[in-house]
Amino acid sequence: MKDFIFGTLATEELRQKFVRTHRAGVSHYQNRQPRDPLPGQAICLKLSVGPEYPSEHAWVYWTNDGTDPTGQLGKTSNGHVSQMEVAGVEWDTNLWGYIQHFKAEIPGQPAGSVLRYLLSAGNSHGQEVVADEGGIYACYIDDDPPPAWTQEAIVYQIFVDRFYPGKDKSWLSPQTPAGFYGGTLTGIVEKLDYLDELGVNVLWLTPIFPSPSHHAYNATDLFDIEPRLGTKAELGKLLEEAHQRGMRVLLDLVPNHVSNLHPTFQSAQTDRDSRYRSWYTFTHWPDKYRSFFDVPELPQLNLRDPSARQHMLEAAAFWLELGVDGYRVDYAIGPTPDFWADFRRVTREKRPDCWTFGEVVEPPDAQINFEGLLDGCLDFNLMEALRQAFAYDEWDADRLANFIGRHEAFFPEAFSRPSFLDNHDMNRILWAAGGDQRRLRLAAMCQFTLSGAPIIYYGTEIGLSQERDVRQDGLGLPEEARLPMIWGDEQDTNLLEYYRKLIHLRRELTGELRGKTKVIFADQGMISYTHGRDDKVLTILNLSQKESTYTLPDGRFRLILEATPDSIQLENLSVIEAPLGGAIFMKE
Repeated sequence: MKDFIFGTLATEELRQKFVRTHRAGVSHYQNRQPRDPLPGQAICLKLSVGPEYPSEHAWVYWTNDGTDPTGQLGKTSNGHVSQMEVAGVEWDTNLWGYIQHFKAEIPGQPAGSVLRYLLSAGNSHGQEVVADEGGIYACYIDDDPPPAWTQEAIVYQIFVDRFYPGKDKSWLSPQTPAGFYGGTLTGIVEKLDYLDELGVNVLWLTPIFPSPSHHAYNATDLFDIEPRLGTKAELGKLLEEAHQRGMRVLLDLVPNHVSNLHPTFQSAQTDRDSRYRSWYTFTHWPDKYRSFFDVPELPQLNLRDPSARQHMLEAAAFWLELGVDGYRVDYAIGPTPDFWADFRRVTREKRPDCWTFGEVVEPPDAQINFEGLLDGCLDFNLMEALRQAFAYDEWDADRLANFIGRHEAFFPEAFSRPSFLDNHDMNRILWAAGGDQRRLRLAAMCQFTLSGAPIIYYGTEIGLSQERDVRQDGLGLPEEARLPMIWGDEQDTNLLEYYRKLIHLRRELTGELRGKTKVIFADQGMISYTHGRDDKVLTILNLSQKESTYTLPDGRFRLILEATPDSIQLENLSVIEAPLGGAIFMKE
């Protein structure tokens, strides 16, 4: 593969294993309709039972008072129980057996409540198997779509240690890119004019909590700030000045794991009777425990434990109270599924207009399960498609068009899908494109004319790349794509001006770019599409290495932006695009 990809389904073997396990077992996999129920709306839950599990009965045990449902063989010991009915039988050739389906309807619940439930299947011999290894699911009942301001969001991701150290300060010189370079919160404040002039209106800060690492995705305290980055007062200054400029600020929150130097883990590992021992899952105390991708330095929190869960929810509420506008949530697939309903309840109660979206490096059917629990998910699948088409020249226009059409049809329009070309865990887009800036410009034009809120990884707009690939000797070293921001005369001002124009255009055309993308033409080399209800904006992209001609549809169109200077010729209704050229037109 050309990209370093991490996740539980990173290889074909892992994908096949997941599908087989899911289909063969007793599985719910959040198969709930609607996924985001309104107050009073009945909820249909579904269960599938694989060939190796004889079952005549199935049940849903559920509560709406915040407690866990419990029961056995259709009799509840806490909460309510609903008998499920048979909903059909399906033959599965891969499993060489039948899958039994069940369904049940749970009555509508009042606004502000959390429906918590588990499902099981059993037979007349008194055998019962709880779905998904005993997983407890939940949904938050309310009518709370993503806040209106997110429809105009243009996000700028700042890796805090690598953005700017501050006036009259120089970058540090660590021995490797995994060291500290000296970026600070005050440095961001001092560059707000730059960001304002660029045109972005949302800042996403990578973690700022105390941590032993440069990336800080392994916190030792969720209620404080890493001293080398700044103080709470300096964060307050950043929030104040950003808000005065009409910018929102998001923090990166990691509910799944902490540092092994976190005081609670230190206590749990050194004291068998520690009250924090249940915050973590020890398979053999004190040296074997669940951790993020089996990295011992990143012990995973057990968010089924009430006190661990409360600690994380209090942390989420704490920073919202300080004025933060929402969260990008790291590795959202990791915590227990029912955690997210409580997270939704707490964040919405604390700040109704906050924006929360998750890092879910999983397929769309896993991402969409977060509907109603988070506002949405980072669009990893679109990122992969854009890099395949523009950076690597692996997809032609037909395949890209087919993907875009189906991808946008799959997700509800209200589900936030922030788009990106690169981030702190993968090769930068310019590096992936072999340094060919035409490919970067074309990819950015496509990104900015699709429906999801665009994200710019710091430095992409001025040509920041890297010195080495993130894949070295079979290892992933993402810090290679986290080099310090370029300032001053080294910036590519032509590329910067292009990004300013893209951002200005995006903000100007927010209304027109809402809604589904409508592909109107695609061949191997060229794709064109319009947007929203009125089809006023037309984008034409030439993915090929040869000049291509496109005839404008009926109506008067004017050219408003080219991907590269002088890449477009207009002859009557014909558009002649240079290789790897692109243009945006507006209907008059």
